[in-house]
Amino acid sequence: MKNLDLLVIKPGAQKKIYQNLSKSLSGLEPPLWAGLLGGFIRERGFNVDIIDAEIEPERVLSAVVKMRPRLVAIVASGTNPSASTTSMVGARELLDNIKKNNRDISTILIGLHPSALPEKTLREESVDFVCEGEGFFTVLDLLSGKPLKDIKGLFYEENCKILSNPRAELVDSDDLSMPAWDLLAMNKYRAHNWHCFGHLDKRSPYGVIYTSLGCPFNCSFCCINAIFGKHTIRYRDPDKVIREIDYLVENYGIKNFKIMDEMFALKEERVIQICDSLIQRGYNLNIWAYARVDTLNENMLKRMKQAGINWLGIGFESGSKRVRDAVSKGRFDNEKMKRITSLIHSVGIHIGANFIFGLPEDDLESLGQTLDLAKELNCEYANFYVAMAYPGSKLYEQTLADKLPLPDSWLGYSQFSFETQPLPTKYLTASQILKFRDDAFEEYFSSKRYQDMILDKFGIQTLAHIQDMLKFKLKRRLLEEQETTNKV
Repeated sequence: MKNLDLLVIKPGAQKKIYQNLSKSLSGLEPPLWAGLLGGFIRERGFNVDIIDAEIEPERVLSAVVKMRPRLVAIVASGTNPSASTTSMVGARELLDNIKKNNRDISTILIGLHPSALPEKTLREESVDFVCEGEGFFTVLDLLSGKPLKDIKGLFYEENCKILSNPRAELVDSDDLSMPAWDLLAMNKYRAHNWHCFGHLDKRSPYGVIYTSLGCPFNCSFCCINAIFGKHTIRYRDPDKVIREIDYLVENYGIKNFKIMDEMFALKEERVIQICDSLIQRGYNLNIWAYARVDTLNENMLKRMKQAGINWLGIGFESGSKRVRDAVSKGRFDNEKMKRITSLIHSVGIHIGANFIFGLPEDDLESLGQTLDLAKELNCEYANFYVAMAYPGSKLYEQTLADKLPLPDSWLGYSQFSFETQPLPTKYLTASQILKFRDDAFEEYFSSKRYQDMILDKFGIQTLAHIQDMLKFKLKRRLLEEQETTNKV
């Protein structure tokens, strides 16, 4: 076997991040960024392997010992703003274990979180290098033997001093080869439970696809562009998108897809071009994608539904326009949100509605307005989040400036962990916000109106699944401490 140049590892810590939800309710997504890096480096003549430590944890350390890779790249990236920071929980454990017995093997951390905090990451983790940026050219130059001082995007230590180089250029999205899906156990991934309402026994196999990278918007609570260094969007050739879907359908039998784009439903002409190609193929796919309230129209929605886009993730965020305005999410009012929800439902598309409790201007009244809006919209699924100041976001910078408390571990940034620690507001404590969120989840999903809708649209098995889901009770350190304090 040819000596391994690069071992790419996606860290895993599902149990810590999701508690018991990790057993069956949460999704397990193929690691797009690990696949992209592996494909990019392999296409340039290097020998590459990829391990998803979430799926195959037992392979990691033995692979390092047996393959003796020249470089191990830990990719701490995910598919939503929180995923990269919470990935640092597993990344730290991996790096510590690798360095314990393999100190001669070089390691690099890549991803959104390392890009947001490169110097802090290098100081705190057992890693040789940290990459600020996407990592494609940085890793390529490392493997090619360039002097460290000439490798763009690289943070490294020399003579007890941290040195850094300017960011590498963003890669042309059409210069990226297909992710190296063949190096992953594609049969082991599963869709989110709600994505398969009505056919919960068919959550696997599951695939992800991207048609663009980045987002042109500038919501202050979002950190997604930290890895790119600017607010921009790069579109991928639609023909390449379709060819990759063809490959995943034909080689792995994938029917459930997530479109990873932060903003898929943005340019109508492009969306329709992709949808028309899928309609022509007649694959009968079950796809979900992200969209915004103010970028959708009826023509686009009808074509999406025909193409198999059965779910849209919509960021409503708050029921208070005052709260939305404060985080640059106020371009639409509540009536617009209600109209677009009705329009989406009228064409037969379901909604995964996203709401955030504890944004900077939130008080108890506005939290109640958000829950009231969620219940009025009555979408097929609702994600109730607490506000977090994620590294790389404007909110993180403002939180540091205001000297507000941040979680004392990366696990505290998880929405579902025991350690979850929301950002307090001027009016509310972290405990108040977290309790409101957990109570709101219970109230929304147990309501008769919601459960009647689920029964009507998806049947008795999905309703039973929802009722079983409500039996999972998250343990929260903050709430247990508050309860103890109240008893004293």
